[in-house]
Amino acid sequence: MSEQNYRVFFDEALRQIEEDFKNNNKIDEFKLWFKMEYVEDTLSEITVSVPSKFMWQQMVTRKYESMMQEKIQELTGQPISFKPVYPEKPSAPEKTEVENPKEIPHTDDAAIAQQNSKVSVSEIKNNIKKHPQLNEDYTFDTFVAGENTDFAYSACKAVAENPGKKYNPILIYGGVGLGKTHLMESIGNYIYSKQNGIVKICYVTAENFTNEFTSSIKDSTMEKFKAKYRKLDVLLLDDIHFLQDKEATQEELFHTFEALYNSKSQMVFTCDRPITELKGIEDRLRTRFSRGMCIDLLPPNYETRRAILQKKLSIMKKEIPSDVVDYIAKNVQTNVRDLESCLNKMIGYAELLQKPLTIDIAQKELRDTFSQPANGLITIENIQKVVCNHYNISLSDIKSKKRNKKYIVPRHIAIYIARNMLDYSYPELGNEFGGRDHTSIMHGCEKITEQLKVDSALDTTIQMLMREIKDFKK
Repeated sequence: MSEQNYRVFFDEALRQIEEDFKNNNKIDEFKLWFKMEYVEDTLSEITVSVPSKFMWQQMVTRKYESMMQEKIQELTGQPISFKPVYPEKPSAPEKTEVENPKEIPHTDDAAIAQQNSKVSVSEIKNNIKKHPQLNEDYTFDTFVAGENTDFAYSACKAVAENPGKKYNPILIYGGVGLGKTHLMESIGNYIYSKQNGIVKICYVTAENFTNEFTSSIKDSTMEKFKAKYRKLDVLLLDDIHFLQDKEATQEELFHTFEALYNSKSQMVFTCDRPITELKGIEDRLRTRFSRGMCIDLLPPNYETRRAILQKKLSIMKKEIPSDVVDYIAKNVQTNVRDLESCLNKMIGYAELLQKPLTIDIAQKELRDTFSQPANGLITIENIQKVVCNHYNISLSDIKSKKRNKKYIVPRHIAIYIARNMLDYSYPELGNEFGGRDHTSIMHGCEKITEQLKVDSALDTTIQMLMREIKDFKK
């Protein structure tokens, strides 16, 4: 330890950054990522404790570490670096008694636990089965996180590590095939494995929840229904958009929510759109869905799409030519499900016909798939049309040299969206927007990127426009 102690400056820097995030409506982001605690210091280095190596790597990648360094230097006038340390995991004895294990319906482990109140954790772990309702392939390890899902992945991992304590409930929304159910079930699988099966987890779609509820009324088994859902440790409710205009089911879910929330049970919901866009949902339920954290999933960019394909091939222990992988990644811009479909078609072709796969074969076999995207036709022109319709300007206006704010803002937004949804270079985008120089296109993208850091309303508008573009029909 040096005589110069940075503790007071560290705390003040953290306080100021928290205030900045709060003013920009990003307090949830601050709470998720700024998990560093002061330990000690030297003249040029502060040792900080962080929950895990993964968390520290994410802080560095997101430049939150450098943000703290700059703030401390601003306060002290001295350059400073951080040395992360991670909490040691206590080594567990070979046999740890489980006191009062929770009942698990329909599992052998529950029967064992009930028969003997002093069952070792290792014995339970060796005999544990996969959760009957969860897809064992849906784990955090098999999920490929990219720029479009990095925040969602990290938030879901944090929830899984501290169920009922962080971000409860958590709502994941986005279009079909983007990984909502994968992340949801990853949370369930992680908790179930970590708790050695001594936990009540239920995965159910909103449609099946509704059907069960209706049947319980018909069969006079409401008490059984309530006992099943109101005493869970984790509720994973998929596709809540199905609940629109179903007043009786919403009423029951409201009381289920209250019971689980009060008992600190974790709840995870998924939806195909932001909760604010759902119609026919009671306000009291709407506010509870969004009480914890709401996270959106966007279509993966090219790099992430390619990584997903490589991951799938690795899991399946298959190989296809690199140029075929690249061809699929460049042409499938919709969702992960469509990527998998094309990949499986290519693998099936090679195995069934016993022929080496080539790029010519891929182009021929996938021609029809690529000519009719699942979520509508995403083109520069359609992006421009959707943005123009939203801002009530003409197509010629967005391509013109007009410098009025009325035209500049939609133009920059359209450029930003096109850059994110299509694999166009800056010069190519410049040609599509009235023959502009590539530096003007770069400036437009950077302008919107900077605004998004402080303007949550703009982010909401852009997400809405992107959904309209994906569903756009001529």
